[in-house]
Amino acid sequence: MKKLSEYSTRELVEELEKREGVDKKIAEPYKDCEVSVNGPAVILIVTD
Repeated sequence: MKKLSEYSTRELVEELEKREGVDKKIAEPYKDCEVSVNGPAVILIVTD
């Protein structure tokens, strides 16, 4: 079985997107994106 550290960031993000309670926002190149939450929440910014 693979360790979590052996998965690529892309694979981890693709799996997280499928989970209940996960909301995905995409900022297109050269476009600003605002995120507003009513916590508790964890915000991850993945730059690819």
